Amino acid sequence: MQQEKGIFKRAELLLGSDTMNKIAEKRVILFGVGGVGSWCAESLIRTGVKYLTIVDSDFVCETNINRQLMATTKTVGQRKVEVLKARLLDINPDAEITAIAGVYSEETSDSFNLNGYDYIIDAIDSLKHKLHLINTASRTKAKVFSSMGAALKIDPTKIKTAEFWKVKGCPLAAALRRKMKQGQKPAKKVMCVYSDELLENKGLKYENDESKSSQLLKEDNPSVKAQTNGTLVHITAIFGFTLAGLIIQDICKN
Repeated sequence: MQQEKGIFKRAELLLGSDTMNKIAEKRVILFGVGGVGSWCAESLIRTGVKYLTIVDSDFVCETNINRQLMATTKTVGQRKVEVLKARLLDINPDAEITAIAGVYSEETSDSFNLNGYDYIIDAIDSLKHKLHLINTASRTKAKVFSSMGAALKIDPTKIKTAEFWKVKGCPLAAALRRKMKQGQKPAKKVMCVYSDELLENKGLKYENDESKSSQLLKEDNPSVKAQTNGTLVHITAIFGFTLAGLIIQDICKN
């Protein structure tokens, strides 16, 4: 059994064999394996999650290297999900990692069979797709966890968790709530990781330095020019680790 492996002995020492068995049984799908999602995936696999599906359509680029787990000078140009899958299997060769190089959207949502999972993690940037995922996932049997905006932050002590409607000081959460008040709302509670810290960019924007996160305000208000925001790994990683921690805590409680 999985908990008998040496790589999980320290986790089993803390959590016990019964809980480790439960962790190994859970099926998790993670949307977005960037600065937040990549660290979340690593934490889940290192803690004993065996069945993990990772979804992302992007390729590793140079500007990912400062904060994304699988991004190095050697992996630039490779698909993120494939590079991350290889790393996760290096950690636990017996894990069953499904890598989907695709985008979650209203048009593709049915292809993911969200009812087949115990936990659904939202770590995507697109406001439109994030909105649809949260609403759709909340109508499944799975428990749903979501990352709010991790850019323009430097203080790790300001990172918190709260139910979606109680998140304070996060522009992304505010934009999502404005959209939801105009239409569909989540059918159940969605726990979120967020920070109310909001700094300003001080550096010069590089040419062609676009990211998915730069589209957030633009999608909410097409008249607003898209902007790429600065991001640091110690913040994105804590967001990702916290998402993984919420899942492990939930399994332990139940």
